[in-house]
Amino acid sequence: MPRSRHRGDAARSHAEAIWRVLMQARPAGLHTPQLTRATELTGSQVQSGMAVMRDLITKRGWPTVIYTRADGYQFTADPNELETYETARVHVLLTEVRRLITGTIAPHAALDPEDKRVRHIVAQLNSVESTLDLIA
Repeated sequence: MPRSRHRGDAARSHAEAIWRVLMQARPAGLHTPQLTRATELTGSQVQSGMAVMRDLITKRGWPTVIYTRADGYQFTADPNELETYETARVHVLLTEVRRLITGTIAPHAALDPEDKRVRHIVAQLNSVESTLDLIA
């Protein structure tokens, strides 16, 4: 399997550049265009750097990063802000799972209702949907 472009040395370097810039901007946040200017990275480099940064946060003991439309990306330890962000992300994931079920999996299951693999996928995704719905 090919290595993810989000996990390479370049993406790690981008993550560290983003971390430095966000630390300097604290407590304010930065939107993607501001991050691209401050880090001198492209939009896609910022995107892959953010993905790696989220992977590195716990490993390196960095503060949690959240995104809001008003403030952009910012570090926070405020439990209320974290809960609001987490709830919003769960709603996004719940919507994605529901659309996958209704737009792809259900029509596939209708074509071949006896397919064991499709029935398994339906059962698993229904379970994921139910769990996300409880969290949200």
